[in-house]
Amino acid sequence: MNYKIREATLHDIPYITKIYNQGIEDRIATLETRLREDTEMESWFTTREERYKVIVIEDQESMVRGWASINIFNSRCCYSGVGDLSIYIERDMRGKGLGSTLLRGLLDVANEQEFHKLVLSTFEFNEAGKRLYKALGFREVGTYVDQGILDGSFVNITIMEKLI
Repeated sequence: MNYKIREATLHDIPYITKIYNQGIEDRIATLETRLREDTEMESWFTTREERYKVIVIEDQESMVRGWASINIFNSRCCYSGVGDLSIYIERDMRGKGLGSTLLRGLLDVANEQEFHKLVLSTFEFNEAGKRLYKALGFREVGTYVDQGILDGSFVNITIMEKLI
């Protein structure tokens, strides 16, 4: 199946919200515990600085199957070239290569927006995610031990980066 990467629009918010909420429910991609409403995600989307893009991947029927974003790493101007990434794939579409396609698209966007580095945080136990990132040139920088609480237990968070 062919997939298309494009910049997200307000019309994509219901899909972005649904996919993000699946990530929250499945406990593999975020420490967040509270599901989001479309209105919250619309606010998140519309208040972003122009440079910090959100992209989606859609199938041949124009159904959004995943999304990714470049987020502010640190608001200090000395870090303006560093972006923090988020990536989420629809539950039933995981493991089918969409993450790799979407992340390549995000790297292209980061280059166009003149970022020199992307960073990310992932669960230490997220082996599939770490394999994806490493396959696209990210390296492990280190691990925050007992960084957050997931389902009542502390979890370690692996930090990764890629120079663009």
